[in-house]
Amino acid sequence: MEITHRHLQVGDIRMHVAEAGSGPLVILLHGFPESWYSWRHQLVALAEAGYHVVAPDQRGYGGTDRPDAVEDYTILHTVGDVIGLIGALGEEQAVVAGHDWGSGVAWHSALMRPDRVRAVIALGGPYAVRPATAPLSTMRTQAGDNFYIAYFQRPGVADRELARDPRATIRRALHGASGEGYPWNPIVPPGGGLLDTWREPDRLPDWLTEEDLDVYTTDFERTGFTTALNWFRNLDRNWALTSPWQHAAILPPALYITGDRDSAAALPGGAELISGTSAAVPNLRRAVVLPGCGHWTQQERPAEVNEAFTRFLNSL
Repeated sequence: MEITHRHLQVGDIRMHVAEAGSGPLVILLHGFPESWYSWRHQLVALAEAGYHVVAPDQRGYGGTDRPDAVEDYTILHTVGDVIGLIGALGEEQAVVAGHDWGSGVAWHSALMRPDRVRAVIALGGPYAVRPATAPLSTMRTQAGDNFYIAYFQRPGVADRELARDPRATIRRALHGASGEGYPWNPIVPPGGGLLDTWREPDRLPDWLTEEDLDVYTTDFERTGFTTALNWFRNLDRNWALTSPWQHAAILPPALYITGDRDSAAALPGGAELISGTSAAVPNLRRAVVLPGCGHWTQQERPAEVNEAFTRFLNSL
């Protein structure tokens, strides 16, 4: 099964997509700091299972346009990209799956446009109802100004650090937040940087090759990291923009997959999803917890993820 590539005009941006197969549409949304390539194992497996599978570079990443303004990376923009992509592919509906930041976009696509999203799959990032207070102030109160997301708010600082050696950044990130790198301490040391929270690995994990690093490195050497970091710089803006959905629930059928070594599962809503008691996601069909798996779920455990995806998709 061949993975093909093309560019589509999606709203005001030109979007690069990788795709395979034919059948019902499944859209796969990557996280930070990744690209379409994080879904390389799922593109082929789901296409062979009878689906049209499309993995875009999200705005700010890879071969997709990178608007300059920070405020062009809000949840309304990223959900709009998903809905626009469904239309650009000539479809009315899709199953939308996401990992990390992509899971947030997938959840909110299902929340905001259940008429276009017939089911949602989230890896790592849980869903919880909108909090009563803006998230950055809460993070700083609970974890301090050196919590990594607070560190990302400093203009140009993380941008320069991560771009100094993109290959080292990706290598340390993918190892550091993986099952092999567990546990990860997300607090940037005083006077240090994010890379100080991820040690240099003695060897790559078995699921990651030098050729994989080549793909990510080539992208980030060309794009830098600023537009990817701009997603984090809209947290409070996203909170304000989503006020109309206060207390709203995710209504389409849902699947949640995480690793027991993924710190994202500890975010608000994660425990309820895992236990099957989430009032915010009342139509959760299944929660899968992969033992020994860290944050890079679909790359670390492709066989288990592919099985869970296929089982869920075939049930719809």
